[in-house]
Amino acid sequence: MIDRYGWSPALQHDFRPLAARGLSPARVTVQQRGACRLVTPAGEMTGQLSGRFAHEALEGDYPVAGDWVAASLRPDEGSATIHQLLPRRGAFTRKAAGPGRPTGQVVAANVEVAFLVTSLNADLNARRIERYLATAWESGASPIVVLTKADLCDDRDAPLAEIEAVALGVPVHVVSAVTGEGVEGLRDSFAPGQTAVLLGSSGVGKSSLVNALAGTELMATGGIREDDARGRHTTTHRELVLLPNGRLVLDTPGMRELGLWDAGDGVAATFADIEALAAECRFADCSHETEPGCAVRAALEDGSLDPERWRSWGKLQRELAHLERKEDPLARERARKVWIQRHKQYRAGKKRGDWG
Repeated sequence: MIDRYGWSPALQHDFRPLAARGLSPARVTVQQRGACRLVTPAGEMTGQLSGRFAHEALEGDYPVAGDWVAASLRPDEGSATIHQLLPRRGAFTRKAAGPGRPTGQVVAANVEVAFLVTSLNADLNARRIERYLATAWESGASPIVVLTKADLCDDRDAPLAEIEAVALGVPVHVVSAVTGEGVEGLRDSFAPGQTAVLLGSSGVGKSSLVNALAGTELMATGGIREDDARGRHTTTHRELVLLPNGRLVLDTPGMRELGLWDAGDGVAATFADIEALAAECRFADCSHETEPGCAVRAALEDGSLDPERWRSWGKLQRELAHLERKEDPLARERARKVWIQRHKQYRAGKKRGDWG
């Protein structure tokens, strides 16, 4: 059963030492407070963290939807105990909301494609798409921008051009879950066995998009509010859904805001045009303000660089710098040492032949 959820020979090979301890692989399909829903070789089960795992897990190490875990199964009870989180191939991480020391919150793990969803109505915001693109690139997933509710937009050329101007080298799909426009092309943008996560604000039509991709009503959806043309919020938890065509889609609740988290490389990839301009400046430490030979200022003056895009790049750079100053260096160092120790243990296991 887990083969349909992305389990591969490579994962099976790496899992051998855990299998020797009597543990089974499982993937988290639903993440809720206090419990997970798992798909296992013995079917679907409810999963609880072992006491030791819950006590020792670092922030960000608790299982989320899309994660692979090692668990002891109790098929007769329909339940399992999760003992270990398997290494993630990538994770979509944002800054957790709330006061105090900044922390990262993993939204989805082990996804190959990130559908960045926004609707072709009042929700459309190029600056927000830039923020989502930066986080998606940082996660290791391939981003795809999805513009929904095409059936409600009479003039789509202008908004489409606006988004294409910031989504450099990223596919942009215009779709309608109502008419089916663009759905087939979006379905073909990822392969059976691959996982795509849907990310975006509340009411942009993510659950309707899941239903359209599935060709059947899998997720509850809400209607359109007349006052602001936004959909009603329906998804309250993260859920990994297996589509009839073998593709996997991870639906997520809408995010009111997306705070960047350790996304320097993602910002650089999103603003590759500005990064290229900066490399042409006469001085390596150019602040792009008054220095002679500044390629960025020249592009702003001749109109080849959008001032709004330049300001957006600066805002995200300041946000990352502020986050780095606020983050607790001691906690970061503790986490770094733990991961170094795990890497040493992995290398020692390789030498002993535990990992093939």
